[in-house]
Amino acid sequence: MRKKVEAGIKLRAALKAYKSEKTIAEIVAKYGVHPNMVTRWKRELLENGVSIFDSKKDQSAAEKQEKIDELHKSIGELTMERDWLKKKLEILE
Repeated sequence: MRKKVEAGIKLRAALKAYKSEKTIAEIVAKYGVHPNMVTRWKRELLENGVSIFDSKKDQSAAEKQEKIDELHKSIGELTMERDWLKKKLEILE
């Protein structure tokens, strides 16, 4: 059974490993995780940490949310139109 580790704990462990504040063994003992996990989290932090400050990512997320909102609006309009046409068809029958 796999143990779920919160993102905050992963970040703290990765930062401690990166800063070499504590050894991997000390981090493992403190958080109760496998040494390979700490090493992986550190590597992920170094590889993907720049995305935290990437403004393009924020812009992209805002554009995606805007598109999702637009699609939800269209779905609502189409649903209302379908229901209206359904009622009109029932009247004609």
